[in-house]
Amino acid sequence: MDADKKIVIGKKQTLRALQRNEAQRIYISKDADLHVTKPITDVCKEKNVEIIYFDSMKDLGASVGINVNAAAAAVLK
Repeated sequence: MDADKKIVIGKKQTLRALQRNEAQRIYISKDADLHVTKPITDVCKEKNVEIIYFDSMKDLGASVGINVNAAAAAVLK
């Protein structure tokens, strides 16, 4: 995990980081609802940003240091 990097968590913040070209890498949970993750993956493909998938929202949340489930997160540049 990128301990020295700033991370934003959640659909809105992740999309905002992508649209501002601030996202270096995106984390997405495979068990999150498609209506949450699809807009993010679409922008990632458009802007050619790397996506790393996690099996569950619980795993993703834990990996970014929060004790709640997370559908998406972005590592900022």
